[in-house]
Amino acid sequence: MKTNPMDLSEDRTAKERLRLWLKLLKASSLIEDEIRRRLRSEFKSTLPRFDVMSALERAPEGLKMSQISKRLRVSNGNITGIVDKLTDEGLALRVAVPGDRRANLIHLTPKGQRVFAEHAKTHAGWINEILAELNEDDIDGMILRLDHLTKSLRE
Repeated sequence: MKTNPMDLSEDRTAKERLRLWLKLLKASSLIEDEIRRRLRSEFKSTLPRFDVMSALERAPEGLKMSQISKRLRVSNGNITGIVDKLTDEGLALRVAVPGDRRANLIHLTPKGQRVFAEHAKTHAGWINEILAELNEDDIDGMILRLDHLTKSLRE
């Protein structure tokens, strides 16, 4: 007898998978909320701004707006306002792409690199503090299992 994939009442493992999914979402949301709160209070900044600067830091050759959007999985419109503010504050720079009048490469300025380095160092400390209840075995086990899940999802 075939079971309906939407009927979880008979399948304990399916119920537990749903429970796991909800717990993953809750834990991720709690961590993200705390990081957002700390960025606001300590740096008068936002998580999307931190994410854009992080993407730019990892691409010293610069990124087009569409590349930033793709890496962060958000729309170009979301990125434009952030890049505009970073540029106005002297943290980022738009450089014209030769041969493409409409495209710019976005780079962090030296000031932007310094600011991001400070924020990234503090951010790493916050993550360490937030996850301090996890020991090395917890961390290794979770990473192993999440890597396995990520691999299976990509396949």
